[in-house]
Amino acid sequence: MATAEVLAGMKDQLPGTVKFIFQPAEESPADIEPDGTNIWGAKQMVAEGVLENPKVDAIFGLHVSSGIESGKLAWRSGPAMAAADQFWIDVKGRQTHGARPWGGIDPIVVSSQIVLGLQTIQSRQVNAMLEPSVITVGTIHGGNRMNIVPEKVEMMGTIRTYDEGMKKDIHARMKRTTESIAASSGAEATFRVVELYNATVNQPALTEKMAPTLKRVAGDGNWMLAPKATASEDFSFYQEKVPGLFFNLGVTPKGTDVTKAPSNHSPEFYVDEPALIHGVRALSNLTVDYMTMAQR
Repeated sequence: MATAEVLAGMKDQLPGTVKFIFQPAEESPADIEPDGTNIWGAKQMVAEGVLENPKVDAIFGLHVSSGIESGKLAWRSGPAMAAADQFWIDVKGRQTHGARPWGGIDPIVVSSQIVLGLQTIQSRQVNAMLEPSVITVGTIHGGNRMNIVPEKVEMMGTIRTYDEGMKKDIHARMKRTTESIAASSGAEATFRVVELYNATVNQPALTEKMAPTLKRVAGDGNWMLAPKATASEDFSFYQEKVPGLFFNLGVTPKGTDVTKAPSNHSPEFYVDEPALIHGVRALSNLTVDYMTMAQR
C-alpha cells in the first residue's frame, strides 16, 4: 500500500502504467480436491485475466523473511523457490486380531515400508547433481485399537522440486514404489498427487537488468544472493505468463541470530517494522527504473 501511495503520487512522471495486484488466498484452501480441479490465489487471478487490460510486461513481488537481517534484500536468478505438490497414499490390507497378524495383511507395516521406500527416491534414484528435492509424509492415519490390525491406512504429504522434468519423474517413482511395496505384502495401495504451486523462477534477463537497482537501494553490505528455498509461492503462476522477479526483505532485528529466529509461519514471528521502508523503496525504484529503461 505504501508503494502504491508513492507511485500514485508521481503518476504524471511515469512513462507507462503500473498495475497493483491485490490477491487473496495465497495459501491453499483447507480442502484440496484430489483431482486438482479447484484453483485459488494467483492461479485463479491469472485465469480471470489479471495480467490483461492493460497487458503486464513485467511483474515484481516482495516477501518478508525472518531468515534475513532487518533491512537487507536478497534475491537469486533462476529457480528461487520450490514447486509444491500434495500427495495422498491409501493402503488397503485385511483386518485381523493383533495377536494373530498372520490372519490378515497389516497396512501399518506396509505403510511404514512405503515411508522408508519413498526416502530412497531422492537419496538413491534421482540425479542429486541436477536439483535438490524433498518428499515428506506429513500425516498417517490408521487403526483405532491397540490390539486390532486395521483394514486401511491413509497418508498425506508434500513434494518439493525445482525442475519440471525431475518433478514428473519423482511422481512416477513414488507411484511405482508405493504400489510395488504394497503388492509385495499382498496389500493394495493407491497414489494420487495434485500439483499445487510450480517453482518460483526469476527470469535471468530481468533479474540481471534489475539487480543494480536492488543493490543501489539496499546499499553496500545490505544485499545478498539468496540460496534456494524449499518453501513455495504462488507468485510462480504470474512468472509463467510474464517475466517476473520475486525477492525477499529481512525483518529480523539486527543482532539477532537469524538461524534461530521464529520462522514466518510461527506464532512468535516478529517483524522489525522499520525494515518495511526498505521494501517500499525497493519496489518503487524497481518500478521506476524498469519503466525508464523500457522507454530507451
